[in-house]
Amino acid sequence: MSRVIAIGSDHAGFDLKNLLIKNLESKGYKVMDQGCFDMESVDYPDFGHLVSAAILNHVAELGIVICGSGNGIAMSANRHPGIRCALCWTPEIASLARSHNDANILSLPARFIDEQVALSIVETFLLKDFEGGRHQRRVDKIEIA
Repeated sequence: MSRVIAIGSDHAGFDLKNLLIKNLESKGYKVMDQGCFDMESVDYPDFGHLVSAAILNHVAELGIVICGSGNGIAMSANRHPGIRCALCWTPEIASLARSHNDANILSLPARFIDEQVALSIVETFLLKDFEGGRHQRRVDKIEIA
């Protein structure tokens, strides 16, 4: 069974989102497109919340969110307990986000990375696993009671 990836963006990330969907589907991933669905101006929190809900409801295993800087949509996603959304602009940061921080959502800054870098970041994020061990103790401290 292929992994299910939820993906969402605002208008600034719309083109990159569509490129990533095609790439992921060509690799056998099942992709849940949470919007947006055109270039009309929209509010990034709406899509960060939808992707987060897909993860928390166990409908998707991992998520990808995209906005112009990657910051606003990541902040929105991270408002949900149990979500660890990491803003990544290099494959190395994506690798550490998964292996050390157990990130379950990747945030991309559409206006600051090119398509090839984005594809490499996504591939790294999806192929890397959480290492656990000493990192688990730190991840456990992220949630506030």
